[in-house]
Amino acid sequence: MDKIAQILAAVPQSVQWALAGIGAVYLAQGFAAFLQLVLNAFVLSGVNLRKYGKKGTWAVVTGASDGLGKEFATQLAARGFNLVLVSRTKSKLDTLAKDLEQKNAGSGLQTKVLAMDYSQDNDADYESLAQLISGLDIGILINNVGQSHSIPVPFMETSPEELQSIVTINCLGTLKTTKVVAPLMTQRKKGLILTMGSMAGVTPTPYLATYSGSKAFLQHWSTALAEELKPQGVDVHLVVSYLVTTAMSKIRRTSILIPNPKQFVRSALGKIGLSSSEPFPYTYTPWWSHAIFKWVMEKTVGATTPFTVSFNKKMHVDIRNRALKKAARDTKKA
Repeated sequence: MDKIAQILAAVPQSVQWALAGIGAVYLAQGFAAFLQLVLNAFVLSGVNLRKYGKKGTWAVVTGASDGLGKEFATQLAARGFNLVLVSRTKSKLDTLAKDLEQKNAGSGLQTKVLAMDYSQDNDADYESLAQLISGLDIGILINNVGQSHSIPVPFMETSPEELQSIVTINCLGTLKTTKVVAPLMTQRKKGLILTMGSMAGVTPTPYLATYSGSKAFLQHWSTALAEELKPQGVDVHLVVSYLVTTAMSKIRRTSILIPNPKQFVRSALGKIGLSSSEPFPYTYTPWWSHAIFKWVMEKTVGATTPFTVSFNKKMHVDIRNRALKKAARDTKKA
């Protein structure tokens, strides 16, 4: 201790003050970032959806028949937006459209549906979408369509069909849909494009490598597109989520860290634009526990460090092993 004291005493007073100042600034920045995180999670509200159009304006929702897409459609309808519902199964879309029209009969809700299998990457489908929305006052696009792996799987064992489907749906499907819809927004000089991201796109995730890469791609694409379309009045945001009780996650029970679709979508629509605590601009993590979990990870072990990647691998190997054991038990029972 005496030696350390002697070394410090030898440092000029001006240098000591300079170092103390740097430390104070660093601590102040950390405190400000944490305060912003808390305010975003529990106090502040995002952009009002009325910015993007009055009641009767149209919203396009992809992957609309189940999970988050269905909930986005439900909540947008309740807020007075007409709906273009896009998903693979027409019967589910027709049922959803009928249910929403009945629930919102007093508002005169209008719906249009398009059955579209994004995995086929069929140009005719995108032409049909363009024709369907031609002449509509489109204010919102929810890029929700997506696919993950059926269970965690090593990349070298990923089937060619699953690999192709994930990239085609998550990447090409999102880009091509946006290419069809966005021009209608730039013409009217206002609009909102929300694209569903994932924690798997924030931190590299072994055994979900293809899915993880597709979501990382969407992060960079969405941020770049946001800067391009901002001068034309179109807001573009990536929505980061961790686990939600959907068919994709295969989780049924909610918890502090796992909301249900209704809770998550309410926060996603209520926190638009609150991106100041994120490392990427035009990105926000709406559900409060996801945001805190992500922030703590980034400020401690880091989102892309060897430790985090290794931890992710261990966790998903365990998930895979449990899924394989369950499948084996089910096979024996059958």
